[in-house]
Amino acid sequence: MVQIRLTNTRTRRKEDLVPIDPANVRLYLCGPTVYDRAHLGNARPVLVFDLLVRLLRYEYGHGAVTYVRNFTDVDDKINAEAQRRKALGSPLSLEALVTERTEETIAWYHADMDALGALRPDHEPRATEYIVQMIEMTRDLIARGHAYEAEGHVLFDVRSFPDYGKLSGRSVDDMIAGARVEVAPFKRDPMDFVLWKPSTGDLPGWDSPWGRGRPGWHIECSAMSAALLGPHFDIHGGGIDLQFPHHENEIAQSCCAHPGAGFANVWLHNEMLQVEGKKMSKSLGNFFTVRDLLDRGVPGEVIRFVMLSTHYRKPMDWTEAKAAEAEAVLRRWRGLVAGVEPAPAPAPAVIAALADDLNSAGAIAALHELAAQGDGAGLLASARMLGLLLPGMGEWAEAGDAAAAQIEALLAARLEARKSRDFARADAIRDGFAAAGVEVKDTPAGPEWALAAGFDPARLADLARTHGT
Repeated sequence: MVQIRLTNTRTRRKEDLVPIDPANVRLYLCGPTVYDRAHLGNARPVLVFDLLVRLLRYEYGHGAVTYVRNFTDVDDKINAEAQRRKALGSPLSLEALVTERTEETIAWYHADMDALGALRPDHEPRATEYIVQMIEMTRDLIARGHAYEAEGHVLFDVRSFPDYGKLSGRSVDDMIAGARVEVAPFKRDPMDFVLWKPSTGDLPGWDSPWGRGRPGWHIECSAMSAALLGPHFDIHGGGIDLQFPHHENEIAQSCCAHPGAGFANVWLHNEMLQVEGKKMSKSLGNFFTVRDLLDRGVPGEVIRFVMLSTHYRKPMDWTEAKAAEAEAVLRRWRGLVAGVEPAPAPAPAVIAALADDLNSAGAIAALHELAAQGDGAGLLASARMLGLLLPGMGEWAEAGDAAAAQIEALLAARLEARKSRDFARADAIRDGFAAAGVEVKDTPAGPEWALAAGFDPARLADLARTHGT
């Protein structure tokens, strides 16, 4: 067995993974708040943990890994969307509109993550299914002196937990000085955070010892992880943007509710995503969802390849050039493994790279070596370890294979047009290629071509019909 080493955000160093129980390696990933489509940045932690789960199952056995990823289905943004629909004239009740929005968003999320080749977790708890556990944990924190009730709210007392701030490496006083915090008159300390808050009659709410209300965001993951994985488990993670305050608050309330349990041994955080070298934001016009890319014709396998080409602890820059290169590489690899049975096991170099802090970029470099050696069987087994070249994910490449004959015929027609000095026809074919998303480069050895991310087979077929190929 290969020793897996992971960078633990809590200790800030790479450590050997030593499971609490090797027969049941347990991990929790903070999932989405289901009010809208998942954007590209939301997909990165999913793919990081998908890779980790594949590796853990390979090393410890498929039945020896329990993977939990939640859905936050009670949230102010969900309520706001339901209220917007009500204002537009929906005859449904607000409660029904909340359910409608969460159900459709969860379905979207599943479809988009499935398209990226991400395995479904063993458990996908919804926050609304664990309200009783959240109330009980909140009640216990009050009893232990770590939380207090104020004006219908229950707040966690951060000063009651001396280790608060160790995950992010900041003291409470530094946090107050450097962060924007909600200052409410009923808070004992500006950094105290909400465990329970009141709900008005028209918003989702549940009866509790503190009145009708709903949970705060942070208590949700603590209650769900404890219910499904126990108070002490192996790995917890998400995007680096969740390190503070969400994960810091989870640690505080979980350790205080279960003293001595330890909560998560390893904290795994992926860095943020950029687009063409800039932070993705709506104001810059470079914000897009996974579905936006899929609808533009970018295959899910290509998105996955681009994501995994950068180590999870480094900022990942999505570019059109990377997507085009990934598509070309995957097309070549699929051609190499066509009709080939996978090797019995992935190449040792691939496993070694993944075991070294999920070095997916190193694993992909090893795949390139296998392809260069012409080892189709080894390439197929190793690529599937990374969730690439999977059955059912190559329809886009098959469409490209069908287009290859049309492209070669059109190139021949363009050459003939040039020889006969029919430059209008040659230019029309050239322009048609560009419109269809076929990139052609003339070289001394002859034309080279590749399908761009936005390849349109219908336009190519029209071009072929127009020019009689």
